[in-house]
Amino acid sequence: MSKLQIIENDPYLAAFEGAISRRHNKILSKKKEILKDANKLSEFANGHHYFGCQKTKTSWIFREWAPNAISIRLAGDKMGWDTPKPGYSFTNIGDSIWELILPLDKLHHLDEYKLLISWPGGEGYRLSPWSLRVVQDPDSKLFSEQIWDPDYQYKWKYKSPDFSKEKPLLIYEAHVGMSSEKEEVSSFIEFTENILPRIAKSGYNTIQLMAVQEHPYYGSFGYHVSNLSAVSSRFGTPEDLKFLIDSAHALGIKVIMDIVHSHAVKNILEGPGLFDGIPGMFFHTDHRREHPAWDSFCYDYGRNETLHFLLSNCKFWLDEYHFDGFRFDGITSMLYFDHGLEKSFDSYEQYFDQGIDEDATTYLVLCNILIKEINENAISIAEDMSGMPGLAAGFEEGGLGFDYRLAMGVPDFWIKLIKEKTDEEWNTSEIFYELTNHRIDEQIISYAESHDQALVGDKTIIFRLADKEMYTHMSVQTPSLVVDRALALHKIIRLATLGTNGGGYLNFMGNEFGHPEWIDFPREGNNWSYKYARRQWSLADNQNLRYQFLDNFDKEILSLFNTAEDIHTHQPELLVSNEHDQVLAFKRGDYILIINLNPSQSFSDYGIPGFPADYQILLSTDAQEFGGFNRIDTNIVLESMPVTDKSAQYQIMTYLPSRTAIILKRIPTPSIR
Repeated sequence: MSKLQIIENDPYLAAFEGAISRRHNKILSKKKEILKDANKLSEFANGHHYFGCQKTKTSWIFREWAPNAISIRLAGDKMGWDTPKPGYSFTNIGDSIWELILPLDKLHHLDEYKLLISWPGGEGYRLSPWSLRVVQDPDSKLFSEQIWDPDYQYKWKYKSPDFSKEKPLLIYEAHVGMSSEKEEVSSFIEFTENILPRIAKSGYNTIQLMAVQEHPYYGSFGYHVSNLSAVSSRFGTPEDLKFLIDSAHALGIKVIMDIVHSHAVKNILEGPGLFDGIPGMFFHTDHRREHPAWDSFCYDYGRNETLHFLLSNCKFWLDEYHFDGFRFDGITSMLYFDHGLEKSFDSYEQYFDQGIDEDATTYLVLCNILIKEINENAISIAEDMSGMPGLAAGFEEGGLGFDYRLAMGVPDFWIKLIKEKTDEEWNTSEIFYELTNHRIDEQIISYAESHDQALVGDKTIIFRLADKEMYTHMSVQTPSLVVDRALALHKIIRLATLGTNGGGYLNFMGNEFGHPEWIDFPREGNNWSYKYARRQWSLADNQNLRYQFLDNFDKEILSLFNTAEDIHTHQPELLVSNEHDQVLAFKRGDYILIINLNPSQSFSDYGIPGFPADYQILLSTDAQEFGGFNRIDTNIVLESMPVTDKSAQYQIMTYLPSRTAIILKRIPTPSIR
């Protein structure tokens, strides 16, 4: 075969051409193997239409693949829990598939049930790996499956918004349960009515919904999934979620799902880890079975049954709920046998050595192919901190096919900078390098902080910068140099991160206005309190508090990136990195972003390379509406002048107050001066 494009893009990969080609061919071989007589993966990934509980015009049909089962019985209020009634036992119809067919009048909407499975040496209640509706008993805290067959079937009204890489993804990472200001678990309906309008007004064009798949422990943030196809009932019904997604589409907002295929919860009753009494249905059976850091079970991607299970799950969410794509959690953990733990990733060998799980890479590529088959506009984002070459490059180019990779090193960089260096030590060259360091064949989602940095035990950026004065000096009537610095740097960090983005930008719910404190879900250690598992929107809406300024600023920078004609299509081009002055300037198309990080020194007539044109000041972080000191007149037009009388080089002379950033836009002039 001809040389793959990722090797053309990166000559250092030439040494690993054999490994990349073998990986590529293995994936093609596996695709051919599982397709058999099918033409597309979308014809293979239909397990959700066959297994679990299916309703036809005349019957309820239950099917389960359970190779170790001796018998399976439907148990519940209608058919008995411990004392079986006749007529509810499954029949083995071959290939370890068990089936039960019931007349429609035997089961009705909201009936609860479980599967009582017997195997050599034991038996136990289980929930189907394909369950679509799971509910928790408020007293026993145990979960059951539920027949979900309401009279009302949701009718979709709006199409998914178009997807174009010509515009950046502006992602609002959101958790429905903690989206209310009340100390409670919020709902899909409340989110749609109260939070969705805020997101639309702010200018985000994509929502990333967390914790959609059912999970027994609320405090897991949705990452210990038990029932892959069941909408978490603690937030509402399937129709409620469809209403949320349809309402977002009506506003031109895409909705992607935080999907967890990297591991599964260890709970035996709810989860699929020991469904028929043996561990090897979908998971590893050796030392790789349990994740050493996450207390969870690890999928065996080398099993075709696992591929069928997970690929069908992807298709289910795209088809049934009209999601616009996925953010895949825990990709690093999937790619490496050691889950990437304690790994430096400082050499190319680590991406192609014996530590790579090629079964996992095969699954991820097949998943990305499937997603595009179902919806060519669907989005896939990899949460990976290893920087594997080709992760966000097309499969035909030799990559794994993701559209984007999360720039996980960026928030770590900002935290390290804030924690370990004084303001005078912030190095402009280092900042620009860290914010723009990604492979040319991949698009990345940049972010200053996500939910990870907001969890209890960590700190948000604003909390690191303002610390205890968040509690005492956020009033507009209470002067504070500490808070002034915090707001100034909070704005600069976000603008620099968004301004250098290589494909998109992400913000976690509430962090845009500097939500105080941390996230701490109800648990025994906090007396099951919801005090910190909520979002205090009233802080941003209160005109007497400074949170409003950060909220105003977030809206303004998103508006600029939404409306700018060509800012996103150009890579950041460094113009100035003066480490002594702490001034950084770069351009993207006709736009120039200038940052003065100097904590004490302002500069008059500071020269920035430009073109023979006038420049309009589009934005100043120092504006009064953003909590600044209004030291820049944004109404003036800056004229680019020759450096010397006969020079062909031009520069823009501008005033740069300390701890301030501005954005300029080029206004073409009729002729060169």
